[in-house]
Amino acid sequence: MTDYTVEFVGTGEEITVSDKQTILSRCIEEGIAQEYSCRVGMCLACSAEIVEGDVVQPAARGLTDAEREKYALTCMARPASDLRLDRGKYPPSIEADAVADGDAAAADD
Repeated sequence: MTDYTVEFVGTGEEITVSDKQTILSRCIEEGIAQEYSCRVGMCLACSAEIVEGDVVQPAARGLTDAEREKYALTCMARPASDLRLDRGKYPPSIEADAVADGDAAAADD
């Protein structure tokens, strides 16, 4: 078992996470307010942009293969190196959905 440092950009928060533990579970243990909902890699609420480092997240079904390189679903992601994450950053697929939903709502007005 290897421990890695996970730093959250812009918050001053830093935790140690084992390679056998998800980032979200460690956040919960440490009292860090990481957003989440489904905890099964589908809803993308716990998404964070990977600024630096690597994760293993084979069950992150809500991300495309390309998005898995740049984003971590903290409910599924386990560190594979020291990490810097920017929480609350969502992959393009979810941002596009949000814009489309907003456009549809505006059209209904």
